[in-house]
Amino acid sequence: MLPLFVRSIKFLVGLAFVGVLMWSLLWTVLAEAPTPTAEHEFHKHPKEVHFASDGPFGKFDQAQLQRGYKVYEEVCAACHSLSMVSFRELGMLGYNEAQVKNLAKKFDEKAKQPTYNPVTGDRAERSNLPSDRFPHIPYAGAGTPPDLSLMTKARHDGGAYVYSLLTGYTDQPAELLKKFPSAKTPDGLHYNPYFANLNLSMPPPLASDGQVTYDDGTPATVDQMAKDVSAFLIWSAEPHSQSRKQTGWAVLGFLLIASILAFGAYRSVWAGVKH
Repeated sequence: MLPLFVRSIKFLVGLAFVGVLMWSLLWTVLAEAPTPTAEHEFHKHPKEVHFASDGPFGKFDQAQLQRGYKVYEEVCAACHSLSMVSFRELGMLGYNEAQVKNLAKKFDEKAKQPTYNPVTGDRAERSNLPSDRFPHIPYAGAGTPPDLSLMTKARHDGGAYVYSLLTGYTDQPAELLKKFPSAKTPDGLHYNPYFANLNLSMPPPLASDGQVTYDDGTPATVDQMAKDVSAFLIWSAEPHSQSRKQTGWAVLGFLLIASILAFGAYRSVWAGVKH
């Protein structure tokens, strides 16, 4: 009788131990469950947009890149630097040497190259040269706007993210304000559902059609300007990606031909050998 009683006690103790573990696990899961937030419910994934450079066979559209550079120069460069790109690399966009020199010189209006005299300790500035990288853009406001050189590499979905952000400014939806009254966009910020926390200090940079005048006559709608500058920033983040793709396909072609020749040689050498 006693052994049965002992076994019953052991079973109950084990059952209680398992129950405590299960309760602890459930409590942990419930405690770690994310609390619903406005950012979680109203943040949107980037829009679907196609760029000529997409995919393994994609190629940059030089006309679009030139339009995108014009948008950067006339709109984005008021605040954002492009410090990882040199002026001479603009030749890859289809500009000739004289045009590159003119573009570098024209950029003097926004920022020049800083110089330092190690003898006197004097600091000064000089004009931009094709061999220079884009200079740092001075900014008088609070904080420092991010450099755009690698923006499409630093953000998930790259060019689609930039395009969505530029075209995503809107009023806060009534549903958001009803469900999260404390999430009202603060004064001085701007609601954009494609930004991580929904509000950013940058006002809509592309506020209306015709902000720039394209040299090729393309209508400069907000949507077109956003696509063009996004394509340009895809290029600035990886300007040699097109040549790398071409080299990659050439290497794959060589390896395929070499494999076929090697297999043919193998069959020829071992053709008369009986297994």
